[in-house]
Amino acid sequence: MHELSIVLSIIDEIGDESEARDLHDVEVVHLKVGVFSGVDRNALLFAWELACEGTPLERSHLDIETVPLVIYCANCHQNLTPPSLYQLCCPECETPSQTIISGRELEVVSLEVAA
Repeated sequence: MHELSIVLSIIDEIGDESEARDLHDVEVVHLKVGVFSGVDRNALLFAWELACEGTPLERSHLDIETVPLVIYCANCHQNLTPPSLYQLCCPECETPSQTIISGRELEVVSLEVAA
């Protein structure tokens, strides 16, 4: 479960940023996670609860925005959603795509902090 190492890295990043900006009581951590990132949403949520026990983030929770997979079709000159995650080709002309526009994201977008 690589989600635990991802969560530990996010917690370290938040800790460093919180300390640098003198922020306390983080309530919500907003993430963007692409469907093609290889990260399981449920495993990420489970790992978050485990990793945050006994830390300043213990009462926080994750808000995860799922980013859909979008590819660029060089033949149609359009950004499109492929028919499946396993078939990266244009749904219009069936040309295989070499360009992923979105869907691989894994990023901390923002934090909500208690006033």
